[in-house]
Amino acid sequence: MREFTYDAQPMRVVLRPGSSITATPQEAERLGLRRLLVISGPRGAATARDVADALGGSCVGLHAEARMHVPAETADRAVEVARAAGADGCVAVGGGSAIGLAKVIALRTGMPLIAVPSTYAGSEMTPVWGLTEHGAKRTGRDPSVLPRCVVYDPELTLSLPVGNSVTSGINAVAHAAEALYAPDASPLVSLMAEEGARAMTEALPAVAADHRNLDARGRALYGAWLCGAALGATTMGLHHKLCHALGAPSACRTPRPTAWSCRTPSPTTRPPHPRPWRHSAEPWAPMTPRMPCGNWQAASAHPAPWPNSASGKPTWSWQHARQAITRTPTHGRSPRQASWTY
Repeated sequence: MREFTYDAQPMRVVLRPGSSITATPQEAERLGLRRLLVISGPRGAATARDVADALGGSCVGLHAEARMHVPAETADRAVEVARAAGADGCVAVGGGSAIGLAKVIALRTGMPLIAVPSTYAGSEMTPVWGLTEHGAKRTGRDPSVLPRCVVYDPELTLSLPVGNSVTSGINAVAHAAEALYAPDASPLVSLMAEEGARAMTEALPAVAADHRNLDARGRALYGAWLCGAALGATTMGLHHKLCHALGAPSACRTPRPTAWSCRTPSPTTRPPHPRPWRHSAEPWAPMTPRMPCGNWQAASAHPAPWPNSASGKPTWSWQHARQAITRTPTHGRSPRQASWTY
C-alpha cells in the first residue's frame, strides 16, 4: 500500500463561455462581496473594464497596473489602492501577472480573491505567491492567496495570440510534468496531471489551426485547470525554481523560460534526432518544444516527426507529444524518479 496525503483545493470552479460577464457578479454575490477592486495589466484593461461594468455598483475601481513577476513597488501601490477604495475583495482578470498581483493583495490584506484567467498559466490554482525586489524573485506558499472562485471563460482567451497561446499551454504541460515527479504527489494528483497534459496537447493543435475555435479554447482551459491544480497540490522542484530565477531579472514572461528549460535535454535522455523546431515560416509556434522524454527506443519506433522528407523542412507531430507524455520513462527508474525533458 502506498501512503500519501492529499488536501483538496477549496475554490469553486466555473467553466463556460461568457462566464466572465455572467458568472463573476453571481460569484461575488454568493461570497457576500460588495466592494470589489478589479485588477489587470495594461494590455488587458479593456477586458477588465467589461468585467468591471458587469459588476456594476459592486465595483469600486479598476487597477490596471499589474506587471510581470510582481515588482515590490507595484505590489505596494496596489495594496494602497485597495485599502483607499475600501475594497472587501479583488477580481483578477488576465494572466499570471494580474493574478500574481491580486495574490499579494490577498496575502497582505486578507481580502478574498476571484480569479478570471485569460491565459493557461495556472497561477489561479496554486497557493504560491511571488514578489520581485532588487532583481531577485522570492516565492512563498500561503492558503490565503488561493482564489475563492475561479471563472474560466473560453471567450476571454480568443484575443490571446496563437504564439502566446501555445507557449502558455506548454507552460501548463510543464506544471503537469513537475507534479508527476514531485516527492509528495498522490495517486489523485498524478491522474490530474496526466489528464491535464493530455487535454492540453489535444487542444493546442486545434487552437493553432483556428485561434477562434471556442471548443479547443475551452479544452485548453480545462487542461490548464488540471495542470495548475496538480502543481498547486505538490512541491515545486528545480524546473520552476530555475524559471523564476531566469525570468525575474530579465523581466521575461514566465512561460518563455519554462519552454526554454523544457526543451533542454538531459545527458541521459538526449534523443538521436535533430531538434524538432518548426520552420520559421510558421509564426504561430516560434518555440515549439522537444518531444517529451521516456523510452526513446519505443518512441523512435513510430514515424519520426522530423525531418519532413517531402519538403525538407523540420516538422512536429502532436501525436508523438501525446504518446510520449503518458509513456512511462525508462532508464531503470520510476516515473517520479526519472528526468522529464520536453
